[in-house]
Amino acid sequence: MSVGFVSIIGAGPGDPDLWTVRATRRIAEADVVFYDALTDAAGLAGRTSARCFSVGKRAGERGVCQQTIHELLIRTARRGKHVVRLKSGDPFVFGRGAEESIALAAAGIPFEVIPGVSTAIGAPALAGIPVTHRGVASGLLVVSGHRPEILRGVLSGVRPGYLTVVVLMGIARRPDVVASLVECGWAPETPTAIVTAASTTAQEVWTGRLDTLVSAECGLLPGVIVVGDVVGVREIVGKFAGQKAATVSVRHGGS
Repeated sequence: MSVGFVSIIGAGPGDPDLWTVRATRRIAEADVVFYDALTDAAGLAGRTSARCFSVGKRAGERGVCQQTIHELLIRTARRGKHVVRLKSGDPFVFGRGAEESIALAAAGIPFEVIPGVSTAIGAPALAGIPVTHRGVASGLLVVSGHRPEILRGVLSGVRPGYLTVVVLMGIARRPDVVASLVECGWAPETPTAIVTAASTTAQEVWTGRLDTLVSAECGLLPGVIVVGDVVGVREIVGKFAGQKAATVSVRHGGS
């Protein structure tokens, strides 16, 4: 039997309607799909006849280890199957897509990478927040909130106020995120936002000051933190961003 093929696909922030045309086509053609925890399983089932398996990992919960995912992809492809690895956001933005690509290459498995809309950009946009804006922010820094010491190291190398900071996987680490930003010179009154469950009917947006971020009522849904003056743009365009306002909850903290 000939070796199969693996498509590593970015699913974007959540809504299957945001999958790219190529991603949708590959998913429809697939024999087997291994998908992340944040993937819309019902939406996936409606777009493919492939066998679909969840291999997601969620913070604080036991999940499938990365090495096991590598082995599943390799073993299934060696059986001649067209395999889709469906990953949240973009595979190469804190998505371990590179690790999976390296494992496939080492095993001699043909594969492709199909980019997705990164949640770092897509989630703020869906909330009416541009991550860059002329005269406000001319740069973007995307960081992970998992490791406070690494976060501080990255932030110490940039000048506060001249760019937008987007923190992924940082909702549960908000005290560390705030402490790191303030320690590196960011003003307590810096406009800040949290966008959770972006692109879904459960999407919520909180806006406020950096020094009120820790007390923000947002739960622990998957989400992003946006820090910078661009958050203020939401006051102008936010209510017009998308046409699902009836399903989106907006909260404010501080002024």
